[in-house]
Amino acid sequence: MDHRIERISEAIREELSEMIGYEMADPRVGSAMVTEVQISPDKRHAFVRVRVADDADAKQTLAALEHARGFLRRELTQRLEVYRIPELHFEADVATAIGPKMEHLLKRVKKGRPRDPEPPAEGL
Repeated sequence: MDHRIERISEAIREELSEMIGYEMADPRVGSAMVTEVQISPDKRHAFVRVRVADDADAKQTLAALEHARGFLRRELTQRLEVYRIPELHFEADVATAIGPKMEHLLKRVKKGRPRDPEPPAEGL
């Protein structure tokens, strides 16, 4: 990845984290946290991964962020000295959905039991 893209994505991640955490008044956002920002090679699109708290609804949080996309992009324009702010696309962080299951699987592998035992086949 280009060093410039890395710097821009890190700056966008920091600013979005601050804006979402402290400046947005929408209660649907709750305690959403920006985990990663990936920018396309042409620097026109930024894919923002958001971790949602367990007690919050991910669909409502993403809908609220999509609704506030124009506000967030305008604020980024004022805060960052970048020629073009990429268009923001929000998506739920995969680790949010599979986090507990992944921890369980890693514990099983560490103990030497990679799979749950399968029930015996009946009728054979």
